[in-house]
Amino acid sequence: MARCTIINKMRVLIQIRDLRIGNGIATCLMNYYSHTISDEIHIDFILNRVVDSIYMEQVLYKGSKVYVLPKDTNKPCIANWKYVKRILKEGHYDILHINISGWNALATLLLGNINGISKRIYHAHNPKENSSLKARLRSLVYENSSVWLSNCYMACSQIAGKSLFGKRSFYILPNSFDTKNFAFDIKSRNDLRRKLNIDNYFVVGIVGRLAEQKNPLFVVDILAEMIKIKTNIIFLWVGSGPMEDVVIQKAQRMNVKDKLMFLGNRQDVNKLYSAMDVFLLPSFFEGLGIVFVEAQLSGLPTFGSDVLPSEINISPFMYRLSLKLSAKAWAERIVNVHFRNREKAFNFGNNSIFDINQTSSLLQKYYIKIGSN
Repeated sequence: MARCTIINKMRVLIQIRDLRIGNGIATCLMNYYSHTISDEIHIDFILNRVVDSIYMEQVLYKGSKVYVLPKDTNKPCIANWKYVKRILKEGHYDILHINISGWNALATLLLGNINGISKRIYHAHNPKENSSLKARLRSLVYENSSVWLSNCYMACSQIAGKSLFGKRSFYILPNSFDTKNFAFDIKSRNDLRRKLNIDNYFVVGIVGRLAEQKNPLFVVDILAEMIKIKTNIIFLWVGSGPMEDVVIQKAQRMNVKDKLMFLGNRQDVNKLYSAMDVFLLPSFFEGLGIVFVEAQLSGLPTFGSDVLPSEINISPFMYRLSLKLSAKAWAERIVNVHFRNREKAFNFGNNSIFDINQTSSLLQKYYIKIGSN
């Protein structure tokens, strides 16, 4: 029977890679966190690594324990196995909430099963990746096994849920946030453009990991085509990732390196949208793609691929193009986009599934529902 009295709270262990500000999964969960911990629910975290951030400060201040795996690896590791085994045995958790994939997710779910944790949530933040044989094998070995070891299913969108869980029933937890924080701000625009020395440029912004999923090499192709049409262009890339060096090398080969600025992981992304003129991210796939919603709320003409979930279409600012089109076709569409008034675009988020003021209690209610069954 689940522990859900004031004296003996329901105990939840959330597994996630880290609590970094630029981690979209962490941002999603932390937007719900303070609305979920209560007299009925206590939440702890198990991470691959520690990254200093306001999220880490917040969970520690609120009394959550943060466990960190001995080895930051997603490969079989005896040290990690023993560590998680001890945490689950001593923690007396009622609910596991898994927000990663791969070996660490599978190991935690298996140990949770062995230790009798009755509710094991597997949360789909992306659809299955089928871009390569390696990705398909990884999905077959790890994701299918993790789904089998789970008994509660959650997803950020219909596309992600159906891809991972098939005909199983799953609960959609919207990636909600305070939409007003992304309203266009002329002061932020002017200050940031001056600081970054991009006052006189047409600024194309990208927010996302420099990883294969985000299709960064195609971004360079689009940049190369755009400067043939419009010379005063600069691309701002907010984020970091394993493909940064590869992208830089390609940009150098195509003589567009000086038009590409890497800003790394930032804590002022909501303000950086105001500094941009267009948003671009031609992803191969997205579980949801919350950055597309954020960009629209800032009134940016927002360009993404036509494989994105339909849930992100919240305004007339969203443009979906096929990845079968050439970089030149993408460039022409972006350069010739019709601009609209940005000041009131954030109103598109009011009363939507992305407005945390409307959805803040959903995770708490879900925990209580499954924990009391």
